Amino acid sequence: MPHPPDTLALALTGASGARYGLRLLQCLLQAGVRVHLMVSEPGRLVTELETDLTLPEVPADMERLLTGHFAAGAGQLRVFGREHWTAPVASGSSAPQAMAICPCTTATLAAVATGASRSLMERAADVMLKERRRLVLVVRETPLSEIHLEHMLRLTRMGAVILPASPAFYHHPEGIDDLVDFVVARTLDHLGIRNDLIPRWGEVPGGMD
Repeated sequence: MPHPPDTLALALTGASGARYGLRLLQCLLQAGVRVHLMVSEPGRLVTELETDLTLPEVPADMERLLTGHFAAGAGQLRVFGREHWTAPVASGSSAPQAMAICPCTTATLAAVATGASRSLMERAADVMLKERRRLVLVVRETPLSEIHLEHMLRLTRMGAVILPASPAFYHHPEGIDDLVDFVVARTLDHLGIRNDLIPRWGEVPGGMD
């Protein structure tokens, strides 16, 4: 992407790692990016299990809560439900410039790899692929089966970026937040959003990637 995107789609699924998705959302909003957010029902439940944040089931209520929680600008964040087929992300004629699925379940990985488009977030990812736009999948699963790896290879060949939630340690993390920020920083890099969440390679004496 020659210029930083001003509008991005973000999907949170039910994989463990809700903090990655919420931190990514926070950074995008702080960067002034307009965000079209989709949260699956398992993603909403996992967020409640792993964080102190309880997301409402109704998209409009979730939008109000997250707008206030992250001090987003008016209209900067829009939340869409599973079957909101008239959302901009559902069509290539008004799709955002890039999309991240963070965290991404292997079930969502499979659906995107096969073009299932059973939900809005799956359709949005399908639109990214067909329009040749940037799609980043922050997969959180271990170990990986042959099925998972085949889907990753297939999507990579289609132009998507598979970015496993695998934090490094060369920046000498002092806590969980530093590990989260490593993954989020690499995701932002691949979305074309400048950030200074972590020291870059060469900025940490004795570091190793």
